[in-house]
Amino acid sequence: MIAVIQRVSSASVTIEGKIKGEIKTGFMVLLGVTHSDLPEDIEWLGKKIVGLRVFNDEEGKMNLDLKTVNGDILLISQFTLHASTKKGNRPSFIEAAKPDIAIPIYEKMIEFLGEQLGKPIQTGEFGADMKVSLLNDGPVTIVIDSKNRI
Repeated sequence: MIAVIQRVSSASVTIEGKIKGEIKTGFMVLLGVTHSDLPEDIEWLGKKIVGLRVFNDEEGKMNLDLKTVNGDILLISQFTLHASTKKGNRPSFIEAAKPDIAIPIYEKMIEFLGEQLGKPIQTGEFGADMKVSLLNDGPVTIVIDSKNRI
């Protein structure tokens, strides 16, 4: 499972002209699921996301986590994070999980993050044509792959 985490001042996702999810301070997370992801990946990655200390403290140092700043999460499914560009110029998405695998994992991640953060998680819609807007704060962008945890 790959997550691209962006510290934002605001973020939203629009589907068919209507805002589906919207946050102020927090993380806009793009989540890519692969066919070999397991429940352990959800737990490990979810704890990493909520525990990331990338918000500025009173001295201007990145030292505070999401809970401390009362931040929110906008979680967007993003199969293209598993694109392979090794051959040619047209990406292959063979490592991206099919919807029957990816949707339950995505939904479990939403639930797990909500439990960890203690509040609802804003989302897009799996498989929809989404328009994502964000104001990256910093900019701070961190990529975490659950397969690289050891």
